[in-house]
Amino acid sequence: MLYQIRKFIDSTNFTNAFKVTLAAVIPFIAFAQLDYSNIGFTVALGTIMAFPSDIHGNLKHKINGLLVAVFLGAGCTLLISACSHNPWVLYPVMGITLFFLSMLSAYGQRANLVAFSGLIAIALAFSHDYKGWDLIMHSIWIAVGGLFYILISLLFYFIRPKRYVELLTVDCIRLTSKYLKLRGDLWNIDANKSKIIEKQLHLQVEINTIHENLREFLIRNNSSSNSNHNRKMLIVFTTMVDILELALSTAFDYDKLHKKFAEHQKVLATYQNLAYNLAASLKKIARSIEKGTKYTSRHSLLEDLEALQKVIAAYEQNVGKAEAYEGVLMLNNMLHYAERQIEKIKVLERVFSDSINLQDYKNRNKDIEKFLTPQNYRWNTLVENLSFSSTFFRHSLRMTITLLLGYIIGQFLPFQNPYWILLTIVVIMRPGYGLTKQRSIERILGTVLGGIIAFGFLYITNNHTILGVLCVISMLLGFTFSNTNYKIGATFVTIYVIFIYGILTPNVNEVIQYRILDTFVGAVLSFTASYLLWPSWEFLNVQTFLEKAIAANREYLLEISAFYNKKGDVTTSYKLARKHAFIEIGNLMASFQRMIQEPKSKQRQKSQVFKLAVLNHTLLSSLASIGTYVQSHKTTKASEAFNIVVNTVVRNLDQAIAVLNNTKSDLLSEEERTKLEVSFSELKSIRAKELHEDLENDVDFKLKLEEAQLVIEQLIWLTNLSENILKATIALKNKNAE
Repeated sequence: MLYQIRKFIDSTNFTNAFKVTLAAVIPFIAFAQLDYSNIGFTVALGTIMAFPSDIHGNLKHKINGLLVAVFLGAGCTLLISACSHNPWVLYPVMGITLFFLSMLSAYGQRANLVAFSGLIAIALAFSHDYKGWDLIMHSIWIAVGGLFYILISLLFYFIRPKRYVELLTVDCIRLTSKYLKLRGDLWNIDANKSKIIEKQLHLQVEINTIHENLREFLIRNNSSSNSNHNRKMLIVFTTMVDILELALSTAFDYDKLHKKFAEHQKVLATYQNLAYNLAASLKKIARSIEKGTKYTSRHSLLEDLEALQKVIAAYEQNVGKAEAYEGVLMLNNMLHYAERQIEKIKVLERVFSDSINLQDYKNRNKDIEKFLTPQNYRWNTLVENLSFSSTFFRHSLRMTITLLLGYIIGQFLPFQNPYWILLTIVVIMRPGYGLTKQRSIERILGTVLGGIIAFGFLYITNNHTILGVLCVISMLLGFTFSNTNYKIGATFVTIYVIFIYGILTPNVNEVIQYRILDTFVGAVLSFTASYLLWPSWEFLNVQTFLEKAIAANREYLLEISAFYNKKGDVTTSYKLARKHAFIEIGNLMASFQRMIQEPKSKQRQKSQVFKLAVLNHTLLSSLASIGTYVQSHKTTKASEAFNIVVNTVVRNLDQAIAVLNNTKSDLLSEEERTKLEVSFSELKSIRAKELHEDLENDVDFKLKLEEAQLVIEQLIWLTNLSENILKATIALKNKNAE
C-alpha cells in the first residue's frame, strides 16, 4: 500500500498537477492577504492557461512553447474581450482566431497544446466584463500568472532534472516486460493465439508512444547535454529497442510448434519459464529505477538457460537424433535468443549498478539525430492543410463552428455561465468521433458525480478554511487524473470549481445546477458536431495507415537483404527502417482501435482490417527473426535463391500497395514463378541432402546447416505471409467497392 502511494506521488502526472496547483494557489493566497482576491484569481487563471503546453522535451523547446502559450493566453483574452461588445466585430474575429488556433495542431503535439491554451483563453474571456484600462490590466495579470507558472516549472525541472526521463524509462521497461511475457504465453499448448496477438498489437501502440517521447527527450538533449546520466539513459533506450526486436524475432508457426512438442511438454514449460523470468528481470530493474535505489542483480537466468540446454539434450536423446533434428534446431534458436536477451539485460544491470564503461558505447550513438521525428514549422505546412482532404482542416472548421454555436446558445438562452459551454467543447472535442464520444460521456458523468459530492460537503459545512483546503486537494487530484482517467479528473475539477464558488458566492446551489446543464449542452454539441460536421471516420483513413505499414515492412526487408548480402556493421538506414516498421504497425493498430470506438455502421471491414494488422505484425516478426539471426551469427553468403525469394516478397507487397492506390502493378510472370519454385526446390533439396549426412563433428557445417534450416523456414513463411497480405488487401478493396 505504501509503495502504491509513493508510486502515485512520484508519478509525472502528480508532479505536473502539483506544479500547477502550487503556481495557482500561491498568488491567490498572497493577493487575498492584501485584499486583492480578484487579481489573485486572475493570476491563477493565467497559470492554468499556461499549464497544458508544459510538456517535456528539449529545454529550449519547452521554454519557447510556454512563452508562446502565455502570449496567446493574454493576447486572446485581450482581443476577444475588446470585441465582445460589438457582435458584428466579435463573430468574424472570434471565428478567424478559433480556426487559426485549431489549425496549429498540424505542427505537432507541442503546437497543439500551445493552441489549446489560446482556446481556453477565448472561452474564459466571456467570464468577465472588463473594459478599457481594466481589461488591459486583466490581460497583464494573466500574463504574469503564465510567467509565474514558467518560473515554478523551471524550478521543478532544475531540482529533479533526471526524474522525468527515469520514469519514462520505467514505463518503457515495464511495457517491454509485458511484451516478453505475452511472447512466453504463446508457448502454452492451449494458448489463445489470436487474443495474445491482439494484446501484443495494443501494447505496440503504447510502446511506440513511449519510444517517441524518449527519443525526443534524450536525443534532443544529447546535443546540448554531455551528462553521464543522459548517456546512460541513451544506452538503456537503445538496448530496450534491441530487446523488443529480439522479442519480435521469436517467430514460429505455433500450431506446428505445439504439434511437434505435444508429447514433450516439459520442453515447452522449461523455455516458457525462462521467457517469464526474462520478463520478471526487466520488471525488477524497472522497480529499482522507480525507487531510486542502486540495482543489485538477483535472478536465475543462467540456471534457467542451463535447464533449457539439458532439456534439449534429453529431448534429442529420447526422440533420436534424426527425428529430433528439426525440433532441436528450433529449440537451439530459442536458446541463442535467450542468450542474447540475457546479454542485453546484463547491459541494463551494468548501467544501473554503475559498472558500465561509457566509452564502449561511444560509437553507438552515431547519426542518432536521424531517429528524431522532424519538426517543421514552415508556413507552407499550414497552407498545405487548407483543404477538406486534411483532417486538421476539417477538425478546425468543426471546432470553430461548434464553439460559435455554443456561444450563440449561451447568449440567447438563459444560461448563468455560458462560457462553461465553450470550456466543455474545447476540452472534449477531438479530431476523432470515438474519443469525443468517450470524453463527452465521461465529462457528463464526472460533472454530475462531482456536483453531488460537492453539494454533500457544502450541505455539511460552509467553513471557508475547510472548503479552501478541500478545493486545493480537489484541484491537485483533478489535474493528476485528467490524463489517465478523464471521468475521475472531471469529477475533481467540478468539485474544486464548485468549492471556489461556495467560498465566493452564496447561491452555490444554482451554480451546481447550471454547471451540470452547461456541461451537458457542451458535451451534446461536441458529440453531435463530431458525427455530422465532416467527420473523420477511421475507415476513410485506415487505408493510408495500411499502405504505410506494408511499405515500412518492405523497406525493412530490403535493408535486411542488403545486410545479408554485404555483411559488415549494421547501418543507420537498417535501424531507421526497423524503427519505421515498428511505428507504422503501431499506427495501423491505433487506427483500428479508433475504428472500433465509432458507430457500428462506420466500422467497415473491421475484421478484414484487423486481419491485415495481424498479418503485417506477423510479417514484421518474421523479418525481425531473419534480421537478428544474420546479425548475431556468422552466416554464409546469401544465395541467389534467397534473393529471388526476397524479390518475390517485395513484389507481392508492391502489388498490395498498388491495389490500395488503385494503380496497376505487374503480376509475377510464368518465368518468375518457375524461378521461385526452383528456388524453394533448390533450398529444400540442399537441406534434405544435408539432413542425411553424418556431420556430427563438423561444427562449421552444423552452423551452416542451422542457418539453412532457419532461413528456409522464414523465407517460406515470408512468401506465404506476403501472398496472404496481397489477397486480404484485394478482398478489402473489393468489399469497399460493393
